[in-house]
Amino acid sequence: MPTTQRMSIPDVDADAYKAVLGLEKYVHSGSLDEQLLSIVKTRASQINHCAWCLDMHIEEARKAGVEQRKLDLIAAWSEAGALFDGREQAALAFTEQVTLISQDGVTDDVWSAVRGVFDEKETLTLLMAIAAINVWNRMNVTARTDLPAQPATAG
Repeated sequence: MPTTQRMSIPDVDADAYKAVLGLEKYVHSGSLDEQLLSIVKTRASQINHCAWCLDMHIEEARKAGVEQRKLDLIAAWSEAGALFDGREQAALAFTEQVTLISQDGVTDDVWSAVRGVFDEKETLTLLMAIAAINVWNRMNVTARTDLPAQPATAG
C-alpha cells in the first residue's frame, strides 16, 4: 500500500485538530494516570494500524514510566498474565471493544469489569480517552500522516 501523505490536516485547517484537542484536554484533566492513558492509546492505535499515533504514545508511555516489557506485550495483554494489573486489563478489554464497536458492541462482562475497578467518573474519562484516540487514528490513517523524523510528542 502506498504511504504517500494525502493531506496535512493542520495545514488545511488547524481548527480540525483544535476540536479534538479539546477532548484530549478533558481526558487529561481527569484522574486517570498517564501510564494507563498511554497504554490505552497504544492499544487502540495498534488495532487501527496508526503508526503516527503509535510512535507518539509509545514515547509518552516511556516518559510516563511504563516498563519496556509491558510496552512490548500490549498487543498480547490478555495472554501476559499478571504483567498488566486489573485496572489495565479492564481498560484494555474496554479499549478493544469500543475501538471495534461494530463487531459486538461492549459486552456486559467487559462493562462490569470496567465498573468493578473504575468509578463512574473514571469510566466516563476512560470512554472519552478511547473515543479521542480513535478520532486521532482515523484522521491520521485516512490522511496517511507522515511519521516525523523523530518520535512525535503530544501537544
